[in-house]
Parts: sequence; C-alpha cells; structure tokens
Amino acid sequence: MKMKVRALFILILLTVTVLTLTGCVPGDGVNNADRPAGFFWGIWHGWIAPISLIIGIFKHHIRVYEAHNIGWWYDAGFYIAVISGFGGISFRRHKKNSSNKSKS
Repeated sequence: MKMKVRALFILILLTVTVLTLTGCVPGDGVNNADRPAGFFWGIWHGWIAPISLIIGIFKHHIRVYEAHNIGWWYDAGFYIAVISGFGGISFRRHKKNSSNKSKS
C-alpha cells in the first residue's frame, strides 16, 4: 500500500511539473524582437529542451531553441544547460557502472 501511495505521489508531482514547464517553452510568445531571450533564458530553455521537443511534436510553433535571442550569450547559456543536464546524467551512470564492476 505504501508503495502505491508513493508511486501516485510521484506521478502527480511529475504531471504538475510538466504542466508548469509548458508555460516556459521557446516560441511561446514571451520573447520577441523587442524583448529577446538572454543568457538566463538560454539556461532555462536548455534545461527544458526535452520537454520542448515533445511539445513541439503536437504544437508546431513551439521549438527547442528560441529564435528571438540576444546571440552568443543565449547560445552559451543554452549549451551550458544542455551539457550539464545530459552530460551529468551520463557521467553519473558511468561512475555508477564502473563502481559496480569493481565490486564483482
């Protein structure tokens, strides 16, 4: 019973998180030529890139990358977030797998 409550809680938490993030995806109209996305928007868009990709399948105006940006600084923030988010996961897996091999 305790496991079912925990699984339900995690499912609800993930659903709320995904629905919250849908309001902050690139191409949602927040940024335009007069207010381009900057460094911190680049970091945010890099972190939510997988969610933006999935939403973009169903809504064609949503993109992974904001077209209205300030240039190099937005790019730097975007790539820092993508590399730290996805690269960190792969490094953790690698470290975990190598430690398991050494125990055998």
